[in-house]
Formats: sequence, C-alpha cells, structure tokens
Amino acid sequence: MSASLNAAVATTTAVTVDPACAEPLAVLGRDVTVPLVTGGEVTYAALDYAASAPALQRVWDDVAAYAPYYGSVHRGAGYLSQLSTDLFEQSRVTVAEFLDCRPTDQVVFTRSTTDSLNLLAAVVPADCQVFVFETEHHASLLPWVDARVTYLNAPRTPAEAVATLERALADRDPYGPALVCVTGASNVTGELWPVKELAAAAHAHGARIVLDAAQLAPHHPVSVQDLDVDWVAFSGHKLYAPFGSGVLAGRADWLQDAQPYLAGGGASRKVARREDGGVDVEWHTTAARHEAGSPNVIGVYSIASACKALTEAGFENLVAREQQLIAKVRSGLAEVPAVRILSLFGDDAPRVGVISFVVDGWNSSHFAAALSAEYGIGVRDGLFCAHPLVRTLLGSEPQAQGECGAPEAAPGERSLNAIRVSFGAGTPDEHVERFVGAVKELVTSGAAWQYRTEEGRCVPVV
Repeated sequence: MSASLNAAVATTTAVTVDPACAEPLAVLGRDVTVPLVTGGEVTYAALDYAASAPALQRVWDDVAAYAPYYGSVHRGAGYLSQLSTDLFEQSRVTVAEFLDCRPTDQVVFTRSTTDSLNLLAAVVPADCQVFVFETEHHASLLPWVDARVTYLNAPRTPAEAVATLERALADRDPYGPALVCVTGASNVTGELWPVKELAAAAHAHGARIVLDAAQLAPHHPVSVQDLDVDWVAFSGHKLYAPFGSGVLAGRADWLQDAQPYLAGGGASRKVARREDGGVDVEWHTTAARHEAGSPNVIGVYSIASACKALTEAGFENLVAREQQLIAKVRSGLAEVPAVRILSLFGDDAPRVGVISFVVDGWNSSHFAAALSAEYGIGVRDGLFCAHPLVRTLLGSEPQAQGECGAPEAAPGERSLNAIRVSFGAGTPDEHVERFVGAVKELVTSGAAWQYRTEEGRCVPVV
C-alpha cells in the first residue's frame, strides 16, 4: 500500500473526529422522501455513492451563482465569454492542485473516467504493451483494443499484486513502451490497492502507470507526485459534482505526440487549404489538443468546486468519519450469519466506503428491491461493471455470462450477482443504521411484500 494512503487509513482507528466536523457534508437530496410499498413515506437513504454520489450543496450553489454568467469559452470577445474562459482555465489549475500534479503535467477535461481511459488508450504508442488486473472496472479493463494486453489474475494480498506485476513486467519485451493500469480503490470491495508500490515496480521495468481514481479521489487525497503515477483519471459524478465531466491528468508527451482524440474546433491551432485541394492542420500541443468542441464549462467548474470543498473540509476528518461508518456497517453485517462480505485482501485491509456482499437464500436483485421498496434504501445489485472480479469473488466460472446489474434468477433463487452498499462524505449515520437494521430484519423475517421479475429486474408486485 502507498505510504500516504496507508497512513491516512491506519490512523483512523485512533483519530477522534472533531465534533465540529462530525456532521456529514450537505448534499442535494438529503431531505427527499420516497413512498414505501407497505405504506407511508421515508427519507431516502442514498447508499449507492460508488455509482454516482449526490452533488454537494456547495457545488450546486457555486454553479447556480455562475450560471447567469455562462458563455462560450476561448472564442468569444464578450465579457461573459472572457469570464467563462478564465473560470474554465482556473478550474484546470484547481484540479491540478487537488491532484498535486507535476508542473509539466497536463489536465485534460473529459466526460468521465471511462472517457479519460479511452482517451489514453487512443494515444498510447502503437506497439505499447498494457498490463491490467482482472479486478478492474470495465472502464479500465476494456479500452486497450489497439494495444497488446496482458490480463493479470486477481491477487489475494497487496504484496501478491506487486509480485504478480513484477513477474509480468520482467517477461515483457524490454524494448517497447509499456503501460500498467490499476485502480486506487475497488468499486466492488472498496479495498485500497498498493498504488505507490505498483508504480515503483512499473517504473523499475521501464513501464508507465495510470491510476483509475474514480473510487479513490472522493474518499482520500490523491497526490500524483507522492504516488509517482504517470496519469490519473476520475469522474466528477463520483466526486460530488454533477453534469458529466471527468479528468485525465498526467504526462504530456504521449498526449502531444498522438492525433487528437476528437478532430474539430478547439483542438486545431491553424487550418489551411493546400494547392492540391487538401487541408493542412496544425494541432494544439496543450490540453486543448484533446478537448475539441465546445466544452462542458459548467461540468468542469463543478469538478473544481468539489475539489475545493473536499480540500477545505479536510480529508483527515472525512476519512476518519467514513471509517466509523465502515466499521458500523461491517460489524452490523458480521452479526448476520447469512451475509458474506466479498473481499480480496481480507477483513483487515484498508478500504473506502464500498462494501459488496451476498445473502444466503436470497437472489441479490430481490434483496436490493426489498431494501428499496420496504425501507427506502437505495443500493446496487449486479456485477458492478466488474464482471471478472465479481465472478472470481463469487467462485463462479470465468466464462459465465451475465449483464451488468441484471439478475439471471427469480426471487428466491440464487444468482451470480452481489449487493453493493456505498457511502461517503454526505451520508448521515441514520442511513447506515437503517440499512443494517433492514438487512437483519429481511434475513430474519423475510420480505413483507411479494416481488416478481420484470424485464430483468426484480420489482414489487402492485
């Protein structure tokens, strides 16, 4: 495990959260009520942060204050365009500071982590070898279609992860470029990966490394320099920022040497007709090279606002409080013999607020549907766009088929899916307490309502 992440988590058991900082951060939707099939309404418990975290109220307020001044960027001479351009570029600076980037790094704004990693896949050298663990989210697992890819088996300890990578890199062609892609925190188990050690192993063998920080950045500080990664990717919608924006930040050379990810306005510095009737294009060498088209200015600003909000709240306090929530959920689930928590690295592994589990005698979709319909609790069931990892953790055959989030069995039948509960800086204690109580009640007494399968989903009978 990287020293910075290890220290942040290892000290949380001894940290007493400052009472002034013990309350969750204000998020949109915190007072939304939802109907229950059993009658009445209840405040919605949003426990699906790993998919999309609710927007911070601070972020929403910042965006609302800017919205009247919205204008096109980089091309307009008017006041609002100039103001929006300044805001857009200052957001780039804010993100670079949030990630502790190197002075020469570029921050490219994208649509999401998936878009960021597909962008990187589009710019890797043609003869690049890519190494990726089967434990990755599909956003990290699948984009490398034009590279030579080595898929590594799931390790069972952080040390095994490093050793597995070192062996694979030692066997590679030592003369061509190589890239390692690894998550910072699993979107299935929440466990932290040894990023700094994996980066050291990659660099020792002449390879580069990209960090998928989609699940890490909302929960822990991410320092490009301390972790010594070459690139980092994350999504705004997991970082308490709405509007569909993402980030790819890191070394500029591969980005500058490749053709633009998208061809069009903004990516080009100069376009001229040739005498033979063709077109000559001079592309930008800055981040703009891969930001063709009119950018999502509000989305970019919302990411910058979220970065500021998390930094000002203090990650030490946020981590400490989240560890208390994790302990509350894990200890509560441990009291239910029918529940099995999924893990690669074991119970003592440092982790973020992402926990997946299965319940004996329950179809995962049925259980998740009952949590929603009868208790107003939103979780996720399925394979979480990490099919190989979940299959490995469930002990199923690697080639077993299944759709992301879609069950294959009726209520009461076993399925090759799991249930995921996830939370973060905006989660009240009451939400996790209600969740633990609901799990215990469902396992002990069963569902209070009838359910059926409809279009691949388990839904209450109405």
